[in-house]
Amino acid sequence: MATTPVPATPKTGPPPARSVLRDTAFLRLWTGTTASGLATWALPFVLGLAVLHRELGAAGLGLVLAARTAGFLVAVAVGGVLADRHARRAVVLWSALAAASAAPLLALGLGRSLLVMTLAAALAGAGQGACRPAFQALTAEVVAADRRHQANAAMTMAVRTSTLAGPTLTALLAAFVDVGTLLLGIGLLWLVAAFLPGRGAPTAEAAAPAPRASLRAEFVDGMREARRHPWFLAGLGALTTVIALGYSATSVALPLISRDRYGAGWVMAAAMTAYTVGALGGALVTARRRPRSQGWSAFAGLAVYGFAPLSLMLPVHPAVVIAAYAVAGIGIELFNVPWFTATQREVAPDKLARVSSLDFLLSYGFAPVGLALIAPAIDTIGVTPVLAVCAAACFLAPAAAALVPTARHFGRTAGPRAR
Repeated sequence: MATTPVPATPKTGPPPARSVLRDTAFLRLWTGTTASGLATWALPFVLGLAVLHRELGAAGLGLVLAARTAGFLVAVAVGGVLADRHARRAVVLWSALAAASAAPLLALGLGRSLLVMTLAAALAGAGQGACRPAFQALTAEVVAADRRHQANAAMTMAVRTSTLAGPTLTALLAAFVDVGTLLLGIGLLWLVAAFLPGRGAPTAEAAAPAPRASLRAEFVDGMREARRHPWFLAGLGALTTVIALGYSATSVALPLISRDRYGAGWVMAAAMTAYTVGALGGALVTARRRPRSQGWSAFAGLAVYGFAPLSLMLPVHPAVVIAAYAVAGIGIELFNVPWFTATQREVAPDKLARVSSLDFLLSYGFAPVGLALIAPAIDTIGVTPVLAVCAAACFLAPAAAALVPTARHFGRTAGPRAR
């Protein structure tokens, strides 16, 4: 008896990966992070406008910005411990509220009390610093392990977009409102960062809390966790070197070169814009690209920053300088995204915020030291020798870090794995 053949079921592959930006929980976190980034990058620009309007002196501006940096460095270490000790969402809430409360205090002190503005700036920096490791750890709670690479790329794109949009939007708004109102607007952005992100998934450690040690002891425990990962220590050393020497040197030398060699300030503006646009492009590339040796690829990207000081050493066409900065921006994000993803994957979840705070503490903390040393060095031995040393450090530090065991894959195993 003949039977009707059954049609073969077509073979289908796995469904296409859903964009992480379509995940409501992550989108709320991403929007809150973007709001905090806009507030962070807008504040120095608004304070600069206060100098232009003679509501704040140049010396006062330096003091206020220094207080903000000091508040950041103190709070980023404490915030990492608190974010591992308590709910990360709660740390984001209270630290962002602290930064929001600083905005009206800054407006109140503007043109009246430098002391009030200095204390308010320290509070704003503290709120910003405490937010950073909490946001980093909350990303690992909100996003599944197999989608964190894409999530971190989206996060770093938000940071770079904020770098461009923060000062630009502030400049546009400054045509219609005064500096005090702009400061209050920064406070509103911090309120968005405080209330919009949702809760992450609870960890096993949060479900069964253990007796807590002192803040210092828990921070030291986070340092022990960092030492368990040779790739992390090597990468942090290379990153700190590139920021403290390479980034600091170019921050000081670029305005000088733009003025003395090219006789035009537009070269500086174009180079910095190219760096940010390049970083956005780098984030887009790394969101879709998964190299087999992600650690070596990341260190190669970090080393590319050496082309920025190298281009300033030579009497080249301005287009070469601008191109070098664009390439440096691409490279820095080829490092950042896998670096954040590997940290979230490899570090113990209950110590992630503390290890992340160590990352921010060293990479940000040594930048002012580099800035303080680079300018006198340029005055003493000249800009070209200083740039040569800094360019060499940018190339050599990542290369040395790549030789460390476990650095090739940013982990203890031969390839990416999920915790």
